[in-house]
Amino acid sequence: MARPLEATLAVAPERASNARGIIAMLFGMGCFVTSDTLIKIIGRDMPIGQIMFARGLFATLLIGSLVAITGVWRQYREVLTPLVAVRTACEIGATLFFFSALVRLPFADAAAIGQFTPLAVTAGAAIFLREPVGWRRWLATFVGLIGVLIIIRPGTSAFNWAGLLVVGCVIFVAMRDLITRRLGPGVPTLLIILASTMAVTTAGLVVRSFETWITPSWMMVGGLALSALGVSGGYYGTIVAMRAGEISAIAPFRYSVILFALFWSFVLFDEIPDLWTWIGVTIIVGAGLYTVHRERVRRREAEQTRAGSMER
Repeated sequence: MARPLEATLAVAPERASNARGIIAMLFGMGCFVTSDTLIKIIGRDMPIGQIMFARGLFATLLIGSLVAITGVWRQYREVLTPLVAVRTACEIGATLFFFSALVRLPFADAAAIGQFTPLAVTAGAAIFLREPVGWRRWLATFVGLIGVLIIIRPGTSAFNWAGLLVVGCVIFVAMRDLITRRLGPGVPTLLIILASTMAVTTAGLVVRSFETWITPSWMMVGGLALSALGVSGGYYGTIVAMRAGEISAIAPFRYSVILFALFWSFVLFDEIPDLWTWIGVTIIVGAGLYTVHRERVRRREAEQTRAGSMER
């Protein structure tokens, strides 16, 4: 009877890693929603490039201070790699696309379309990282994409082209998370975040050439500072989550963001999703929850197979 016990103990660290990843993902999503809510409000009066620069500056100062205090700056060579550079480029693309969409779409719609991200990450993990994904989860990904199309409704009078910007953001975020998974454990999380925030800040200056910047009020400055704190927490939670366990087990917990987004969408912006948006959200979330179910089934089968082979 010792061998089955050994098999159970062997998978315990994996379960603990997934649990830590899920908690980190929930924390990160809560932080991101707080940051996005503030950006939605400030974006009514401030250009996108200026928001990227100002918020990025606050985030850079915050994360830079933590890097200096912890001493991880001594490992700066760890982030001077092509993989980190590509991840940083994905971060810039995701930020630019999402901010541009956020000021043009109802908050709940933008958040709802973004919920396709876990399915995109699961599919990407199968294609690029060769994680086992069966036909059922592939079908769930396809169904989730249908949900996205229902929310966007291309070809109808309800179509808002800004919804395509969120789709672009989803692609960039999925690429970013998959690259994060490939980073070695020796790359400090704080340095990854610092590289991202510095890059987004610089990108804001580049976008400036296409905008007319304004003189921000103190309320705007305070909101951007709080947004920077939120996005820093979001970065940290997401990176820890994607490096802690299996992507296919952790990524679906991004769906927690929809609850916060729907709440603030109603309370702060007086936006109520229409019937088609609710249908699309239900389809996307349902497809994501099914992938969670299939992941649990797959893991249980793998544990049983491993235990059986050890008994023999």
